[in-house]
Amino acid sequence: MFYRKMPNMDEELSILGFGMMRLPIIDNDTSQIDEKKATELVRYAIDNGLNYLDTAYPYHGKGFSGAGASEPFTAKVLKDGYREKVKIATKLPSWLIKSREDMDRILNEQLDRLETDSIDFYLIHALNKDHWANLTSLGVKDFMDKALEDGKIKYAGFSFHDGRVEVFKNIVDDYHWSFCQIQYNYLDEEYQAGKEGLDYAAEKGLGIIVMEPLRGGGLVNNLPEAASKIFLESDENRTKAEWALRWIWNHKDVSLILSGMSTMDQVIENVKIAGDAEIDSMNKEELDTIDKVKTILKEKIKVDCTSCSYCMPCPTGVDIPANFTRFNEYHIFNSEEARKSTKELYFRFLSEEKQAVSCIECGECESHCPQNIPIPEKLKLVTETLSI
Repeated sequence: MFYRKMPNMDEELSILGFGMMRLPIIDNDTSQIDEKKATELVRYAIDNGLNYLDTAYPYHGKGFSGAGASEPFTAKVLKDGYREKVKIATKLPSWLIKSREDMDRILNEQLDRLETDSIDFYLIHALNKDHWANLTSLGVKDFMDKALEDGKIKYAGFSFHDGRVEVFKNIVDDYHWSFCQIQYNYLDEEYQAGKEGLDYAAEKGLGIIVMEPLRGGGLVNNLPEAASKIFLESDENRTKAEWALRWIWNHKDVSLILSGMSTMDQVIENVKIAGDAEIDSMNKEELDTIDKVKTILKEKIKVDCTSCSYCMPCPTGVDIPANFTRFNEYHIFNSEEARKSTKELYFRFLSEEKQAVSCIECGECESHCPQNIPIPEKLKLVTETLSI
C-alpha cells in the first residue's frame, strides 16, 4: 500500500480509503448491513495497509433524514485492536442543522455511536452555497473551533456538492480547513469543484480527498461499447477500474481516494492497484487513451451546459445547472441500472423547487446564457426524462 502525507499534517494516509456507504446488505435493505461479510471486507483492507475509514451520520439508513447503521457498524468492525490501525472520518449532516445546539448534539451522538473519544477527520457534509450560508449564520465556525480545542475532532474539513467552483473557492477561503473532499474522476474535470477547484485547494494548502472516483461504478459497469473497446485495444492490460483509479492517483495533489467497496473482489483489486500507484506514472499514450474514452462519453452529452451559472438565480428557484448535469448523466451512462440511479440522485438532492418541473418559462435565464441554450425548452425535456 502506497502512502501520502496531506500537506498540513505529519500523519501518513493510505492512498485508498474505505467508503462505508455501500457495504454488503441483507435482502436489498440498505439499513441492514451484512455485518459478517462487511467485517471480512473492511478488515482485509486494513490488514493490507488501508488506514482510513469514511462513514457519515445517515449512511446505511432509511434515507438522509436520520441516523443510519454505518457509524455503529464502524465501531464494531474496529474492535479487536483495529481502531488503533486506522483514522476515522465522519460528517456533520449539514441539511439537518437548525440551530447551534444541533451541531453539538449530533457530534456527541456520533462520538457515542463510533465508541471513540475523538474523531480523526470531521467533515461538514454535502456543502453547497445555501447550506454554508445557513451553517455560518448558526455559528458553525465557532462549533468547529471548539470541537478542535476540546479534542473531539482532530482535523476539520468539508465535502462539496455544489455545481459552482466559485462557491467552492469561497468556502475554502471562509475557514481554516485542513482538508476537503470533492467528486473527481476523468469525466468530471469540469464538474462541481473540478480540476480548477482541486488546484485552488492545493494552492491553499488543503489535503484533498476524492470521492466517486468511478462515478458510482458508472466508469466500470456502464461504459458504452465504443469506450470499453478503447481500453481493450490499449497495450496496458488493465481493468476499467484500474484505468480510472490510476488516472486520479497520477495527480500529485490528491491525498487519498475513497472507494465504496461491497465485494471482496473489489477490495482485493483496489488494494492491489493502490500497492504500486505513483504520482506522474502515466505516460502520454496512457493519458491519450483516457482522453479518447472521455471524448466518446462527452459526445453523448445532450445539453452543452458548462455550469457557469450565469443563468442563476432563477426567479422561481430552479437549479438550472444541476438539472442539466443529471440530464446529461442519464444519457452518458445509458444502462437501465445507471438511469435508475441518476433518477434517484435527482430526486434525493434536488427539492421540488429546484427541479425542472418548477420552471415557469419566463425566459429570463436565456438572455444570460453564454452557450445560447434554449433553457426552458431543455428543462421540459429534463422533466419528461427524469420523472419517476
